[in-house]
Amino acid sequence: MNNMILQVENVTKYYGSGSVVTKALDGISFSVQKGEFTAIMGASGSGKSTLLNVISTIDRISAGKILVEGHSVADMKEDALSAFRRDKLGFIFQEYNLLDTLTVGENIVLPLNLRRIDAAKTKAELQRVAQTLGVADQLQKFPYELSGGQRQRAACARAIIVNPALVLADEPTGALDSKNSKILMQTFSLMNRQLGSTILMVTHDAMVGSFAQRVLFLKDGQIFGEVVRGDRDRQTMYNEILSVMAGLGGDTGEENLPQTAFEQNNGVAGGGDAGC
Repeated sequence: MNNMILQVENVTKYYGSGSVVTKALDGISFSVQKGEFTAIMGASGSGKSTLLNVISTIDRISAGKILVEGHSVADMKEDALSAFRRDKLGFIFQEYNLLDTLTVGENIVLPLNLRRIDAAKTKAELQRVAQTLGVADQLQKFPYELSGGQRQRAACARAIIVNPALVLADEPTGALDSKNSKILMQTFSLMNRQLGSTILMVTHDAMVGSFAQRVLFLKDGQIFGEVVRGDRDRQTMYNEILSVMAGLGGDTGEENLPQTAFEQNNGVAGGGDAGC
């Protein structure tokens, strides 16, 4: 249990009332161990965004349990929830959510400032994550001076600077082209392997999902299947994701990145960067 970061137990979520009720989540159960990189995939309307919202405490569940490091988020009052989000969760969104009036460095250390961490430790932590994620030479710039990929890496640095128990990513490559999507996912792999970040990511793109260690597939608010990468290369993982998504009848992201482009842009054919 010491290594269990997230436990989702028979979680159900209803929207609406009276005769107009939608069951967005239907008895979902799974867990995430410390240090795992897990992706959630599914067609539009499958419940993946709702699942991320209830785990992040943005929305409340209708039934079931969600435990983060053994603490039930459903039982927390609003003040406790605010502290929980600040201290235990890191967020990475599709649209970066950086403040244009602050420099990149000021954006990254914002979570530390909210926790009233002293200046010396704040500076040390900033240098640590900035160097690791490759944004150290951009700290004095403003977000509008950076490319989309650079802004998203800065957002990653902000998300992990407090060493959260769980990093939640909602379609993090949605605003990026295929080249910058690949670079960002390599950043995620770096966060996971070198910094020990536990990551739960929602995506519709098979290429993006192939970077995860495990992919859970949702259909009609339930877990439809699971793919675990294990020792296989990323091309094999990608192909298996496509196969499952074809069975779901949902968007695989292939129209944006067909398999030939995947092989060319990601270097996984013939050994490439299959280990990343």
